[in-house]
Amino acid sequence: MWRERKILDVSPMQAAYLHKRQLRKYAVITVQLVILIGFFLLWEIAANCQWIDAFLCSQPSEIWATAKEMAQNGMLWKHIGITLTETVIGFVLGTVLGSLLAVLLWWNRFISDVAEPYLVVLNALPKTALAPIIIVWLGNGQTSIIVVALLTSVVVTIMTVLNGFLQVDEEKRKLIRVFGGNKWQVLQKVVFPANIPCMVNALKINVGLSFVGVIVGEFLVAQSGLGFLIIYGSQVFKLSWVLMSVVILAILAALLYQAIALIEKQILKKRMP
Repeated sequence: MWRERKILDVSPMQAAYLHKRQLRKYAVITVQLVILIGFFLLWEIAANCQWIDAFLCSQPSEIWATAKEMAQNGMLWKHIGITLTETVIGFVLGTVLGSLLAVLLWWNRFISDVAEPYLVVLNALPKTALAPIIIVWLGNGQTSIIVVALLTSVVVTIMTVLNGFLQVDEEKRKLIRVFGGNKWQVLQKVVFPANIPCMVNALKINVGLSFVGVIVGEFLVAQSGLGFLIIYGSQVFKLSWVLMSVVILAILAALLYQAIALIEKQILKKRMP
């Protein structure tokens, strides 16, 4: 009721400003859709007019026909489900483990100082280079793929969250201690709430990184999944399989990103006074 009354009390200038923002939002969405539709339309025309080689570049109508056929026989849903499951598991494990390790490093500065150069090196190291070693250690299975996805996201999570923890206002931490609070209360009442946006940003980053780790793992060992479709399609020159898988990966990444953005909005609404 209070929020309804607040909306009704908006001044004409504020209403004009809000209307302008809404129009700008619609304009952005419209231009985005025009660019996307225009891209696929131009691609289709170029293939039909033989401006590009349809055998090597495929075309949207062929990709759609391939997706429709594979969806009807159930193959597409199987491959999507496997890749999505591996990505979500790696994403969740990387985020949770990375956040817990960031808390540990914040809690004990000695461990943090010791670990700092190793974290810098691990962050710079291409995680996909470790994939063959992981596969040798853990075997030719789904576990190896999930671990590769975990490794691609966990170090970034640690560094992102830890950096946010260390940048919390010192005065706020001192205030808790002045009133007799311990380190756990500082973490619970000040550090953690202040870094919710930072942790959400880490989630957004981890979505893409987890997909990269899963696809690399599937390139090497999988017998199913979108990564398997990409590598197999390229080997037998079924480029429609390859591009269909790439398009589906882009859609899945966008949907997961939007889901995290929706969670972020809900969190921000709850934090608003």
